[in-house]
Amino acid sequence: MPDDRPNVLFLMSDQHSFRHVGFSGRETPAATPAIDGLAESGTVLDATYCPVPLCTPSRMCTLTGREAQRCGAWENWLRLDPELPTLPGVFSAAGYDTCLVGKMHLGGDRQFVGFEDRPYGDLTGGVGHQTEPPMSYWEREWEGNPKGWQGNPGHPAPHVTGIPESLLQERTVYEESVAWLREQGEDPWFLCASFSRPHGPLTAPERHLDGHDDVSMPAVWPDSLDHPAAPGEGNDREAMLTERGAYMACVEFLDEVIGDLLATLDREGYLENTVVVYTSDHGDMAGEHGLWWKQSWQEGSSHVPMAIRTPEHRAGERDPADIETPTSLLDLYPTLCSLAGVEYPDDLDGADLSAAVETGTEPDRGPVVCDTTAGLAEGLAFRMVRDGDYKYVRFRDAPPLLFDVASDPKETENLARGDLPAAGEELAAYAEETLDFDAVEAGVERAREERDDHTLPIPPGTGNAYLMPDGRLVDAATPLYQPDELAWEPADVFEDYPGDDN
Repeated sequence: MPDDRPNVLFLMSDQHSFRHVGFSGRETPAATPAIDGLAESGTVLDATYCPVPLCTPSRMCTLTGREAQRCGAWENWLRLDPELPTLPGVFSAAGYDTCLVGKMHLGGDRQFVGFEDRPYGDLTGGVGHQTEPPMSYWEREWEGNPKGWQGNPGHPAPHVTGIPESLLQERTVYEESVAWLREQGEDPWFLCASFSRPHGPLTAPERHLDGHDDVSMPAVWPDSLDHPAAPGEGNDREAMLTERGAYMACVEFLDEVIGDLLATLDREGYLENTVVVYTSDHGDMAGEHGLWWKQSWQEGSSHVPMAIRTPEHRAGERDPADIETPTSLLDLYPTLCSLAGVEYPDDLDGADLSAAVETGTEPDRGPVVCDTTAGLAEGLAFRMVRDGDYKYVRFRDAPPLLFDVASDPKETENLARGDLPAAGEELAAYAEETLDFDAVEAGVERAREERDDHTLPIPPGTGNAYLMPDGRLVDAATPLYQPDELAWEPADVFEDYPGDDN
């Protein structure tokens, strides 16, 4: 008998703030019609938080459904414990064909983490961001890069990408995802298509950059909080607008590629019985409070977009819904398993939100946490707890913060300066009882030792690689970073080429 369990398409981006997606309902200069279309026909989880506001740790937590302290997810470049059952691993064990295409930013020698196939991505244990301007790994890592590549304050102004669009990571993820699906048989599948943008470098095709000459200033700039963990200094207005315009261009390019992927899969019938998820590993401050990037407790960094569409949503048999209860990326593990009828471990930290996704009813989720070890030595490592309207931030050695996010979404009024309201007292107690910073410090040291013991004995290449059908691992971008240059000024060469009438 045919297996009629739903497929799962897990669309993941890197560093996409919840503010800069149309379906959030918040004012943003970025246009995201493809992602919006997915969200508007499914269930939006409007207050989803990442477990750690940093790439590798957040992904490790999401893959295991466990908080950072329970899966050793503290820093970038760490190896995921092979004893921990992963989300793709339980799908594989349940008879699903599983595949990861693109970035996952995992360190060490465990690069498949439960996926059966991984045809393209950062398989060398490096990171799949494509540096700009194109240069070799040797130039970038050992000779230094005076031109910079990240495209955030302190680096050169963003610019039109110098990489041919067909070779951009996002386009390759699209092509390899479609190719993998076309090769599958009758078994249900779980495909994670993981994209690098809008993470830097803040470069994009010219058509996207041209549309953001009049981009708006961030919601809060500069910072107004007097707190050691809110150091926002910002930069000048012109630089801020340039950086924000480039970030929005990266968001829009990502949306364009996702739109192409969804359109192709829809046309070929792959989405008829498929749960589709869109989210990001963490956000980006994008200038808010005078800050960029992540590793912050602020909403721009810790709050991510999340939408889930089931086959019943797609068929019009289930109404779209917005869930306002705070949720976590940890919840994806049990939720996707339940939606697909796949058994999962009973000791996960994530909550099963399948009933909320299916019916639109608010779940009884309980507190959501977001942790970081950034600033551990300085006492600024934190545990953020969100429950209901309130958000509490406990630091290792700094005064706490408390915000009523419902009435103060820009986080400008610290309610912890006086007597805490009852809800604040409960969150403070929860943060104190559930995380020991001394144990965190010991865990970080253990994770570093584990990383050093399990490095891959292969060169990092240019970030991304192809796993060839014959088993070879081949660098994916050698022509970009180690080019065999045929000629300079090819127009002049062609003009004088014998027999060329053009």
